[in-house]
Amino acid sequence: MSDTTFDYIIIGAGTAGCLLANRLSADPSKRVLLIEAGRRDDYHWIHIPVGYLYCIGNARTDWLYYTEEDAGLNGRKLRYPRGKTLGGCSSINGMIYMRGQARDYDGWAQGVGDANWTWDNCLPYFKKHEDYYKGADALHGAGGEWRVEKQRLRWDVLDAFAKAAQEAGIPHSEDFNRGSNEGVGYFQVNQKNGWRWNTAKAFLRPTCYGRPNFELWTNAQVARLLFETLPDGSKRCTGAEVWTGDEMTRVEASIETLLCAGSIGSPQILQLSGVGPADLLRQHGIPLVHELPGVGENLQDHLQVRAVYKVDGVATLNTLASSWWGKLKIGMEYVVKRSGPMSMAPSQLGAFTRSSPDQPWPNIEYHVQPLSLDAFGEPLHSFNAFTASVCNLNPTSRGWVRIRSNRFQDAPAIATNYLSTPEDRKVAADSLRVTRRIATQPALAPFKPQEWRPGPQYQTDEDLARLAGDIATTIFHPVGTTAMGRDDDPRAVLDSQLRVRGIAGLRVVDAGAMPTITSGNTNSPVLMMAEKAAEWIARDARR
Repeated sequence: MSDTTFDYIIIGAGTAGCLLANRLSADPSKRVLLIEAGRRDDYHWIHIPVGYLYCIGNARTDWLYYTEEDAGLNGRKLRYPRGKTLGGCSSINGMIYMRGQARDYDGWAQGVGDANWTWDNCLPYFKKHEDYYKGADALHGAGGEWRVEKQRLRWDVLDAFAKAAQEAGIPHSEDFNRGSNEGVGYFQVNQKNGWRWNTAKAFLRPTCYGRPNFELWTNAQVARLLFETLPDGSKRCTGAEVWTGDEMTRVEASIETLLCAGSIGSPQILQLSGVGPADLLRQHGIPLVHELPGVGENLQDHLQVRAVYKVDGVATLNTLASSWWGKLKIGMEYVVKRSGPMSMAPSQLGAFTRSSPDQPWPNIEYHVQPLSLDAFGEPLHSFNAFTASVCNLNPTSRGWVRIRSNRFQDAPAIATNYLSTPEDRKVAADSLRVTRRIATQPALAPFKPQEWRPGPQYQTDEDLARLAGDIATTIFHPVGTTAMGRDDDPRAVLDSQLRVRGIAGLRVVDAGAMPTITSGNTNSPVLMMAEKAAEWIARDARR
């Protein structure tokens, strides 16, 4: 740490940060520093797909956040996992490769007034880093760093659910990533030969580690950003103060500082640095550098409503993993073949459909698993069952992220405000009815499915919305807390090229920049955004 001046400083070695580090350090004339608050990704459970069970809720790999008590969840708090290790959330997430729907990006382009964000103009940036198992075609790339594969397992109960969904009017889909994800099928995953493929493997090893112009700091937490006042009175970000465990170090960026700390970490760092809502900063004694009232606001997330069905005459993980012999067989299959339950993503089968006939597009997503439990991290049930979790893809509820103090060590307050609008409560109720319709189809009849949770006695919209509050949980997709927007939008934090409004030399490149949540899992859209940002950053540096 003797030389602390760099061309680029990247804060957060997660999904976006790893890609940016790779792209920007490819220019040998530019010195790049990548800062990560967590440790290296040398924990074995990061790399075994089922290891997410041991990474979430583990201080070795997770920030261990919790939400505030939520009225929409009938006063419950939720664990809110965020990756704290190289690879960030790509080291602990569900590994599902999902772009969303073309209309998501067309909506961004219209909302921010920039055609760069249309689906047609985003697609090449998805393909640029993709290594699709079937090879390249008009909608997929091959040879890139980001591996996309089929799952290495199947379950009879999931096959039956997929057939029942088709009987209920949901078409079969082999590929959810072609612009319209309507249909039912097995998810594609970011794995390589049965191992998790995180962004540290994809973008840091071996290329970045061998570059003399690249430097990586782990166990280093950014306390605040640093600024200078320009002759015209405006502000420029010059770097950051970094706590390395035993001392505070100042690092300087001669070209740009790139904030990639995620939808929770990035607004927290901005607020601690004096950029955000003036009243909040005043409350915590932080001098105002630049007022941006949207910093930390506009939080959106996918809330999944978990319905559990008991079944007979078909194996599920509940009973397969209930004995030492079953666990031994599962372990041996993974050791020998890199397949079976230990290669499982948290959800294996997916479906996208409409919560009611009046919806103009698929507005709900299913994550279906051959198992059941009371809550994440708790023991599997003793009976055979499957879980059909369904989420509203386009929630209208909005939450926020706000610092609790002026100490960088203190976790921020996270208010999700789930089910706080009539529209979201209606979709929650309707989606449970769609689940029930699928469960009554002939394909599942041989297994005698019985609704164990929430229970068939609940039928009205009011009952189902209340029950959704009791049984729903996050699917770990927070976005929008540093949203990009038009020049005349007072809540916009970023311009359409992810530059922080009113401050030179600073961008936010992570899911917080999304103005609205994508219609599916959010990891791969962040990579696309980082790919675009890398191009813009390099272009601006040449000017």
